[in-house]
Amino acid sequence: MRDTLFEEIDALYEEMVEMRRFLHQHPELSFQEEKTAAFIQEQYQSLHIPYEANVGENGVVATLKGTKPGKTVALRADFDALPIQDEKEVSYKSKKEGVMHACGHDGHTTTLLAVAKVLQKHQDKLAGTVVFIHQHAEELVPGGAKAMIEAGALANVDVVYGTHLWTNTPYGVVQTAPTNFMAAADSFTIQLKGKGGHGAIPHQTKDPVVAGSQLVINLQQIVSRRIDPLETAVITIGKFLSGNVFNVIPNTAVISGTIRTFNAEVQHFIKAEMEKVIKGTCLSYDMAYDFDYAFGYPPVVNHPEYAEKVLEAAKQVKEVQKAEMVAPTMTGEDFSYYLQNKPGAYFFTGAQIDNGFVPHHHPLFDFDERAMKIAAKTLIAATLDVNKS
Repeated sequence: MRDTLFEEIDALYEEMVEMRRFLHQHPELSFQEEKTAAFIQEQYQSLHIPYEANVGENGVVATLKGTKPGKTVALRADFDALPIQDEKEVSYKSKKEGVMHACGHDGHTTTLLAVAKVLQKHQDKLAGTVVFIHQHAEELVPGGAKAMIEAGALANVDVVYGTHLWTNTPYGVVQTAPTNFMAAADSFTIQLKGKGGHGAIPHQTKDPVVAGSQLVINLQQIVSRRIDPLETAVITIGKFLSGNVFNVIPNTAVISGTIRTFNAEVQHFIKAEMEKVIKGTCLSYDMAYDFDYAFGYPPVVNHPEYAEKVLEAAKQVKEVQKAEMVAPTMTGEDFSYYLQNKPGAYFFTGAQIDNGFVPHHHPLFDFDERAMKIAAKTLIAATLDVNKS
């Protein structure tokens, strides 16, 4: 049965490319994915697979019950886009100004729909149940996963799998990790409240630019000098906004960034240390401040048994040249919530284009569409393995 399903995925490839490119041209931002959700629902209607719409808001959950008894496997794909202008010069360029699929979610959606299509054709031979979770709003905290789980997306599920088409990894390579795989992703904003004035008379001001510059340096010392070197942590400043005139010292400055960790104790320690550093720095500059810290997605922690099963499944796919365990990455993903509730694993399907690497969340982002076949086949093999006799 597995080989037949693989052959049918191959036969669907041109259709998959067409679907992915259609979705790429019609992206929708997180929590605004109404047309994309309707498109997914239409696919399940045509397949005569029962589904539930508006799960947790815009999510779609379809359920395919095999004729033979067995466990229930959930497969998840996300479908939201990003507020980025598509700068690729391709026929399938985004038609929506300032919005694009810059992370591969169009490919994830296409992959899962292809898996559903081929499994439905063999429902009479299928053991157990497969639940297809199409999740909205992965890109924007609080995300869609938590709300979908609270709405019952994982009810009666025994195992959950998911994959990310990953352009950091070459085509033909499948990667996962036995436990920690992706980091907790928090964010913060600091507003420094100074006293503006003439750039030629700085002693009459409380300069938030100078204070903010010192604060950026001081915050970096939390990881380098206050965290055990054997722990993993990142503090990144992504935004520093202040002033708009070259000879005027502004009243305020705003600094924003992200924190990445795996250990909850380290995560909370960093927040506490940031409060100390901000308070101390601002005290030295006689400046008030506001500090807002937002806890984001928890880390993606695979279950070792199922991470191994992912690699075993990938090795059954002829296009896969390498299936390997890798070190964790500091990127974040709300697939973490699924793995907090059920055993399973998340994995990367290499999708790097031969003629060059463009990172995720980049205006020129694209991926090797052949990777969708590898992703589909690996998910199929892992699903069948759960109920193999």
